[in-house]
Amino acid sequence: MAQVWKLPALDLARRVAAKELSCLEVIEAHLARIAEVNPAVNAVVRVLEADARAAARAADAKLAAREPLGPLHGVPFTVKENIDVAGQATTWGMRPLAQAIVPMDAPVVERMRAAGAILIGRTNLPDMALRVHTDSSLHGLTKNPWNPARTAGGSSGGDAAALATGMTAIGLGNDIGGSLRNPANACGIASIRPTQGRVPDAGFVPAEDRPMAVQLMNMQGPMARTVADVRAALKVLMGAHPRDAWSVDAPFESAPVRRPIRVAVVVEPPGGPTDPAIATTVRRAADVLADAGYEIADVCPPRYGEAIETWARFLIGDFAPVLPQLLGMMGEDARTFLGTVRAGVAPLADAAAYSALLIQRDSIGRAWSQFSPRRRSCSHRHGLNIRSRSATTSRRRRPPAR
Repeated sequence: MAQVWKLPALDLARRVAAKELSCLEVIEAHLARIAEVNPAVNAVVRVLEADARAAARAADAKLAAREPLGPLHGVPFTVKENIDVAGQATTWGMRPLAQAIVPMDAPVVERMRAAGAILIGRTNLPDMALRVHTDSSLHGLTKNPWNPARTAGGSSGGDAAALATGMTAIGLGNDIGGSLRNPANACGIASIRPTQGRVPDAGFVPAEDRPMAVQLMNMQGPMARTVADVRAALKVLMGAHPRDAWSVDAPFESAPVRRPIRVAVVVEPPGGPTDPAIATTVRRAADVLADAGYEIADVCPPRYGEAIETWARFLIGDFAPVLPQLLGMMGEDARTFLGTVRAGVAPLADAAAYSALLIQRDSIGRAWSQFSPRRRSCSHRHGLNIRSRSATTSRRRRPPAR
């Protein structure tokens, strides 16, 4: 059998249910892995050894009593330190919040525990989760486990690095502008930004009542080493919760999609340069999809640049009233970053401008909802190029080395 910490979450749950592994064995293996590799990457900032061992013993007792088991029984998971865990501080990576103890689990933590998963540690993030790398004024820098000279991404970089090194089987993060997707890409793991309302979002720090930008754009989501594990965790996390008025019950499976499925691939997005190595990797991914039967359109979605500008104006404009307080709490690197961003974003002059921005956001969302790769939707240096399996089946490649 492979080393326990290398096993995917679903494999761990299956082996625990079959009594091939005890929950305590699984937790001890991951605690040992944290002790071995975390000093080099600084991904797990709080190791919950005593709590995890106690939860593992209780989980083993439940198994011995033949009680019903959850789908993730005995599986270790970590939680980003801007997601509430009862009795612990929700620090958002900042010293002034180091003692911000909360009374209740966030809905996503509550649901993971109910599914039998065992919380093993808290993970790093940048101050207020507002950067695309993970450098905290409270906990320091999280390094990319594949190359310490590269970024682990952000803001959920702690969980991404912990997963990539086998310190955990599932991570919980969040995403308001790439914070699940960016570190997954940087560290070579899997994640998903769920649709608004599918996974509940609620917390006490910095405040229980959230700004509109957070209500509409911040999504909680799972991270793992395999797509199958992300899928399993999403099933656990999803569904309406009374603490989030936006959350809804929605079926996991939808009606079959008409085939062939068309996929829009943006190789070199407008508005800035793309590193040639990145463009090549995106084209390679498109070729793999084409080989699998998808129809690939090299075309960008509508109003691409406008969408980015509207996102930035909405987020910065909504945070404007509390920015002076936030800047006083953040470390120097975070203040510099936020100052640079603010300088490049046009301020919202008044309530009318705010209302107009929300109308513009709705218009862009409708354009994206109606977008089809069948039509050219915006100017793109390569134009519209559609490929299918018949055009690419001869280009087989060996899988990349791990």
